[in-house]
Amino acid sequence: MASGRACDLKVLVAIVCGLLTTIVLGLGIWTTVIRIQKELSTSSPSIPMEFCRNGGTWENGRCICPDLWKGWRCTIANFCENSTYGIFTFDRIPAGKYGSSQQRCDKNTSNEGNPRATRLCNITMYGEIKLENVTIGNCNQTLKALENQIVNISTQSLNISNEARILTSDVNQITPEGVISATKVVGEIFNPKSNATLEAKEIAVTTVSQLLDAREGVFQEAAAAGTNDTNTFAMLVEQMEIYSTSLGNRAVVEPNVAVQSVDLSSESTGHSTSVRFSVKKGSSDSLIPGSTVVERDVEALNPNGETELQILLNTSSSNTTACGFVVYQNNKLFQSKTFKAKSNFSQKIISGRTNENNSQGASVDIVFNPKYNRKEFQLHSYACVYWDLSTKDWDTRGCHKSGNADNFLYCHCNHTTNFAVLMSFKKNYKYPESLNILSSVGCALSITGLVLTIIFQIVTRNVRKTSVTWVLVSLCVSMLIFNLLFVFGIENSNKNLKKSDSDTNKPDSNRNEILPQDTVYDPNPKCTVVAALLHYFLLVTFSWTGLSAAQLYFLLIRTMRPLPQRFILFISLIGWGVPAIVVVVTVGIIFSQSDSQWELNYRQEEICWLAVSGNDGLITSSLLWSFMMPVTIILINNIVIFIIIIVKVIWKTNQNLTSTKKVSFLKKILSTLSITVVFGVTWILAYFMLIGNDDVRNIFSYMFCLFNTTQGLQIFILYTVKTKIFQSEASKVLRSLSESTGRVKLLPSVTPLRLRVRMYNMLRSFPALNERFTLLEPSVIMEQMIPSESDQADSST
Repeated sequence: MASGRACDLKVLVAIVCGLLTTIVLGLGIWTTVIRIQKELSTSSPSIPMEFCRNGGTWENGRCICPDLWKGWRCTIANFCENSTYGIFTFDRIPAGKYGSSQQRCDKNTSNEGNPRATRLCNITMYGEIKLENVTIGNCNQTLKALENQIVNISTQSLNISNEARILTSDVNQITPEGVISATKVVGEIFNPKSNATLEAKEIAVTTVSQLLDAREGVFQEAAAAGTNDTNTFAMLVEQMEIYSTSLGNRAVVEPNVAVQSVDLSSESTGHSTSVRFSVKKGSSDSLIPGSTVVERDVEALNPNGETELQILLNTSSSNTTACGFVVYQNNKLFQSKTFKAKSNFSQKIISGRTNENNSQGASVDIVFNPKYNRKEFQLHSYACVYWDLSTKDWDTRGCHKSGNADNFLYCHCNHTTNFAVLMSFKKNYKYPESLNILSSVGCALSITGLVLTIIFQIVTRNVRKTSVTWVLVSLCVSMLIFNLLFVFGIENSNKNLKKSDSDTNKPDSNRNEILPQDTVYDPNPKCTVVAALLHYFLLVTFSWTGLSAAQLYFLLIRTMRPLPQRFILFISLIGWGVPAIVVVVTVGIIFSQSDSQWELNYRQEEICWLAVSGNDGLITSSLLWSFMMPVTIILINNIVIFIIIIVKVIWKTNQNLTSTKKVSFLKKILSTLSITVVFGVTWILAYFMLIGNDDVRNIFSYMFCLFNTTQGLQIFILYTVKTKIFQSEASKVLRSLSESTGRVKLLPSVTPLRLRVRMYNMLRSFPALNERFTLLEPSVIMEQMIPSESDQADSST
């Protein structure tokens, strides 16, 4: 009676395990099918990468070309070919820019490393591209020396302006100190009190354009050097405003700056005057002659598909005889302390001014069509601002929003000065499918295998008496929790927050407020917690692989000495405690930066996992220092111990094995595999996934996914299925099933099972085959050479 109840209990356990396996596999297949359907339904055609030629990129419905090319597909040359002039040689020069000579100033000169000469690749009024004559510089002249010469600027303005242009022609040579000196020099040239020549001022516009090609960090360092330097930027901006009203009806257009004057002296007085200034889109980010348009006596703004920026200046003052406009390609001269830009896109600045000292009686309407990657960002909000010369920062006083439509942002201000629209974006994250078919099925199998392994190790603990249970169970538990979190929690739930196109261009509020930075995100503490848990349990898993390696080293290499006293307690504190310290310290350091987006410095937005790289690259990312570094150290330790064990223990020649060499070889192979799985050696494939070649990387990606997502299944097969106890219990269960099916009418579907049971029992009846079957067990070496935890505890006491 008792034996019947035991058989029924075993049958029940087998059925429950089978149901759990079926459920997990079904969930894995179901989630895989759902993801494939989503991917197919959301796929959409896109412009092929080959459409834009010569390095052009497809953005916002057109090709954005580099400086050397133009046209619809960036196939029209926009440069002057390599040239020589006397002793000087020049590489290709983009149209509208100055090129630097290959000949540089010698080491014994004050201007070491800077070009000895420059040459302009000019665009004529008819659109032709031709080279101008060479301008030779003075190698003993520096920007700092020019700054000291501005006292003589009224008589030497042309020479000083030319030298400043030459010294700023190579943007790679511009330093923060050079930016400060150059802005002081050109600012003084634009000052009406200096009486500089018109030609000198036009050359100074070129210098400003060249300065704006320098790195953003150079301007930030210059602005951080002190208040005098930010005053230098403000002085230059103010003097350029004044200069913009002095050119009659002419325009000076450089790649990064355009200055336009409008003469209103012939306009009849007694009524308001309106001037509309437009900047048209081009095939590149550079301004070119003809890209600006002036219209008089218009009533309102009238942007179209070719408009990138448009400003309407209205004045009712009878003393207004001229107005001017300045366009800056970026905001490097406007270093704000309240608004920080983190996204890499150009922020155009537009200046509108009349020749009167005050701006009373004038109003300005502006429309912006900002250029940004709409696949990567979506507009969240914007603010209409002006540059306050007294505070040296952006302000909203006197400005308000006038609405937005068709990607155009409208602003209105009741005064004249430099204007901009400060935008805040939400990133259009491409939420990847975190699990493909292979990883879904592999993780499902691993979860099942790990659950069964844990149950088997705990239930048969007293029966086996030889297996080191605690290390293997701890490894399986940490791996099981990681797999469950990976399958059910790694995807960011924010991806389900759908945003319609109508919401994309509508700000959250009509209030004209400046946000502290240009990127916002939807906080998701749940995703951050999941990332921290994934971080912790994967580190725990690797810690237990390292502790498993250390334990085997002590037991197999150190002449079978007993383990140290309280060894289990010691390794438990390391295995579960040290990863917790790493995670807490990492989160604490990142949180202490007091950044409103600190979570995205720790985890990715796309998935709930560690951030791949920070703003300064991989070297500052949490992924490198808090995960890759400790994992690399553990893997190196495991590989070294793995090599020692397989050489000195598993593959060591045994003279006693003579008649069973073939069986011994198979046993050694399986034992090697069992140690490989527990040590996590296959994780070294992750480093091969960093190879630049796409084909090679894809091969290693599939190998990595195959070996590591099924790691739990491998442990189950090598450390549970291959044990004598499991095989013995499985045989009893199969016999019980066979006996129970014999009591009922034999159905055709049961016949294959009966045949397999009988064949299995027949094979077990042959002693030779039974011995051969036992020798294939990979844990035989471990059971023969590793004492049990209880034996170790007894020997240590």
